[in-house]
Amino acid sequence: MGEIEDAIERADREAFTREPPKTLKGQQQKIDAAVRSRWQPQVRKRRRKQAAATGGITVETRARFGYTAPVGTTDDGRFRRLTVHLPPSYAQRLFDARDTGAGDQQMRQIIAEGFKEVYFQDGGVRAMGLSDVAINEIDYLDLDF
Repeated sequence: MGEIEDAIERADREAFTREPPKTLKGQQQKIDAAVRSRWQPQVRKRRRKQAAATGGITVETRARFGYTAPVGTTDDGRFRRLTVHLPPSYAQRLFDARDTGAGDQQMRQIIAEGFKEVYFQDGGVRAMGLSDVAINEIDYLDLDF
């Protein structure tokens, strides 16, 4: 799994309304992780549906962003620590991409487009000459929805 798919899984696990069975105490962590990845599928589905319809998705990351910008402006990629709430349309695109087997790079691009619109361009108020944003390196990435 890629970093973004791992972050979706971690965000899903935070929504559990009850803990998975404890009968696996003596087993390896892989068994526990496998149980958690399949635990409460209806709760997961409901939360994703809500995020994609009304709630959106919050992305917290420390990553190196790259830019394509007009001549005379900075396009120097650098690490930034950002927490950005993306609209429901980006949550829907991210979940659809994951469900159709998209790779980590495709999911990074969806998040980068959301960051461009919401954070860098502030919904069309600034940085209008910014044509491209890319997430080049991820130190960490977490999602909440």
